[in-house]
Amino acid sequence: MAYAERVAGDGSELSASRVANMAAGGILADFDSYQGAFRAVTRRARGRFEACDWQGAVEDAIERLDLYGRVIGQVEADVRRMLGNRVSDRLVWAGMKAVYSGLIAGRQEWEIAETFFNSVTRRVFATVGVDANIEFVDSDFGAPSELDADLLCRSYRGSADGAQLVHDLLRDFAFEAPFQDLHRDAGLAAARLRAYLRSLGDPGGLERVEILREPFFRRKGAYLVGRLFSADRSVPFALALLNGEDGIVIDAVLAGEDDISILFSFTRSHFHVDLGAPHPLVSYLNGLMPRKPVAEIYIALGYHKHGKTELYRSLLRYLRETDERFDLAPGTPGMVMVVFAMPGYDVVLKVIRDRFPVIKPTTPDGVRENYRLVFRHDRAGRLVEAQEFEHLEFDRSRFAPRLLQEFQRDADRTVAVGSDAVIVHHGYIERRVAPLDLYFRQESEQAGRAAAVDFGQAVKDLAANGIFPGELLPKNFGVTRHGRVVCYDYDELSLLTDFFFREFPEAQSDDDEYSDGAWYGVGPRDVFPQEFARFLGLPSPLREALEGMHGDLYSVRFWQEMQARVRGGEIVDIFPYHPSRRLHTGASRGQGE
Repeated sequence: MAYAERVAGDGSELSASRVANMAAGGILADFDSYQGAFRAVTRRARGRFEACDWQGAVEDAIERLDLYGRVIGQVEADVRRMLGNRVSDRLVWAGMKAVYSGLIAGRQEWEIAETFFNSVTRRVFATVGVDANIEFVDSDFGAPSELDADLLCRSYRGSADGAQLVHDLLRDFAFEAPFQDLHRDAGLAAARLRAYLRSLGDPGGLERVEILREPFFRRKGAYLVGRLFSADRSVPFALALLNGEDGIVIDAVLAGEDDISILFSFTRSHFHVDLGAPHPLVSYLNGLMPRKPVAEIYIALGYHKHGKTELYRSLLRYLRETDERFDLAPGTPGMVMVVFAMPGYDVVLKVIRDRFPVIKPTTPDGVRENYRLVFRHDRAGRLVEAQEFEHLEFDRSRFAPRLLQEFQRDADRTVAVGSDAVIVHHGYIERRVAPLDLYFRQESEQAGRAAAVDFGQAVKDLAANGIFPGELLPKNFGVTRHGRVVCYDYDELSLLTDFFFREFPEAQSDDDEYSDGAWYGVGPRDVFPQEFARFLGLPSPLREALEGMHGDLYSVRFWQEMQARVRGGEIVDIFPYHPSRRLHTGASRGQGE
């Protein structure tokens, strides 16, 4: 802790007010140090992109994810040492909160600072529910009512065809790497934007463009995000840049709310963008994507802990404003997790069952480890991000009787069902998606065929990113509102390189051929791709659609080649946009989100 060296021993001899002032000041100093470290890692992203240092970009993403927990752990230890036998004194902590609130008043990143304090408090107390005396349940401060876009954005006026406008804004980003052909790409991008406006019934040109002053970096891409204006219309848009041996190119033009929302998907890893305090940027992005929850935008920018705070506050607001009850979520019940939701709320909650069937080769600790793996790993647009919560308290009346029975029968170590309250001691909250098995049954054959094809692509994208789901069953996957197939069941998920992909051995005799069981040795990590079709159980039209595009999923060669690429450290291109958004016809096939 920043102040630890100034304090000898603990603070048991000091007055409560003196201890509160010193501890609150120390937590704020550590918050400032955390913010400095967060921004330092974030700023590396531009150099990684310019140097095509993709492995370094991946390492930075992991380092920044791990930073928060490491800092909070150290702050907790220092607070315990300083407070000594007062560490559980809630009056001292109430004083600390009051002092801390005064110290952060007027700060641009006040909301992140409040969440930081909450993180320390909950580490010390493991509070059941919330305690407004010692944590910021709601913010102490109102958000600014107006957003000054000029502080965040540059503006450019249009020319006859818009090509010069695009050329000028790209030039002003001043990358330390050359463009392959800036004149060509500016013309192609402007033409694509004009065509989009015409598709909306707007015959005018690009009158003005407003672009955020810094690029958004993630994985191998850089994204310039803003709005274009024509007549009385404003449209969110982004230019997706790639860098390679021949220089930087505009790889894709994204236009409209859906394209931008997909770019900021809850199934993708966090952006690295250096635009100062997050709230003004979150407000601006929320204007581009009004249907995307604010919590998801904070998370997409790397502020995952505050995103979790916003998610919890949203849940509390929904409970206050409705009388809906939690009930078992639609879909095939899982053998490992109890999944529940409210009908009108766009998230699901998941808790781990106490006991698993013998056929499940995992444990509750193993499941938690898999969720941690997904959190730290690049999700390739195919893994739903889960927010981990502890000690959530709800009124018992907000739960359907059958859900309470499920808790009491299968999850009584994780969920405490009392006479008045239900306490979820450990669980996960995820964005709700339509279970793929239900989607296949309920949607049209055309929609089902498209989902079957994208299911195959989802499995390939995960493999390219070093992940194997373990069970390739439709019930473990879902469909987003954009028609994107994603995985949300992680109990048997693992690194691709942990598995052994094998061919079926040839039978040596008739006894082997007609044996009811396997006559050859099978290890716990052995996978036989030839069996995938049998386990999927898809009806013929859907199976044919899947195999027509992704029949190589049934071959051992595909999996072994992908393992070799992952072991070789290759960062495979996986694009957060549909191939139709790409500008260069000779480019390799991209994957939409």
